[in-house]
Amino acid sequence: MKPTLQSYYQDKVVSTLKEQQGYTNPHQVPLLEKIVVTTHVGSASDRKQAVEDAIEDICKITGQKPSISYARKSVANFKVREGEAVGARVTLRGNHMWEFLDRFINITAPNIRDFRGITPKSFDGRGNYALGIDDQSIFPEIELDKIKRQLGFDLIFVTSANTDDEGRALLKALGMPFREPKKADDAA
Repeated sequence: MKPTLQSYYQDKVVSTLKEQQGYTNPHQVPLLEKIVVTTHVGSASDRKQAVEDAIEDICKITGQKPSISYARKSVANFKVREGEAVGARVTLRGNHMWEFLDRFINITAPNIRDFRGITPKSFDGRGNYALGIDDQSIFPEIELDKIKRQLGFDLIFVTSANTDDEGRALLKALGMPFREPKKADDAA
């Protein structure tokens, strides 16, 4: 069964973006290729247990088992040794990606405290969007009673767009709740 957001993309977004951006071919319309969810545990005193907790949380949030990120070199100031586990990451594609994006747009993003929209400025110049989340408690899959430590997540939305404007138009058409730019108040 095809995810709802994927059907919406194929039925509505492709034709809308084709008309807005002046594409002549539907294959020119940018699409969402993958979503990468990462977390790092930082300077936890019990880093091994912190990584296990991060893996458990990412499994609950995404429905996939993440891969472990290891330190590339030793840094004495951070008390990190080369080869030590420091975080976890998962790459979502296909149905998992569409379902995760649908849940993020409709359920998770509105759970952010004092939510007025997400910033539209975090594009990388090639149409990909990155978003940092400070706390895992905004995800409905996480049980608040079982949170042992606060974890932050980075979400990277990788698109096939060539420019930031194309990527922004794609994500906005999919329903990403971008914050509206502030309008200059009239000096009265």
